Amino acid sequence: QLSLVESGGGLVQPGGSLRLSCSASGFGLADYAIGWFRQAPGKEREGVSCITVDGTTFYAESVKGRFTISRDSAKITVYLQMNSLKPDDTAVYYCAAAYLDDTDERLLTNPGPYDDWGRGTQVTVSS
Repeated sequence: QLSLVESGGGLVQPGGSLRLSCSASGFGLADYAIGWFRQAPGKEREGVSCITVDGTTFYAESVKGRFTISRDSAKITVYLQMNSLKPDDTAVYYCAAAYLDDTDERLLTNPGPYDDWGRGTQVTVSS
């Protein structure tokens, strides 16, 4: 079982940028689909982005064109670059790992396949 750790959250002004990182201590992530989910107070958890084993990426409509998910060359860390941040992006962001090589857009919205979750990192967008 992976112990996922997110980092990179914080307070940023509207229009600003943050880069979130997701890594698993002592383990590479090459064989895992990685998803980023977020949950704002009083709202349901929602899928933000995911990257499959073969590098296919999916994005929620609300973040398309602003967020970019990627893996580092060693496939140890997965990043979520967030640009043009809006107050509506305020939430706790979680990364999750699924040990499968499917390329299925349902990985974006369905948390079921994900077996390992991080504890989350807070992102606050406010002036």
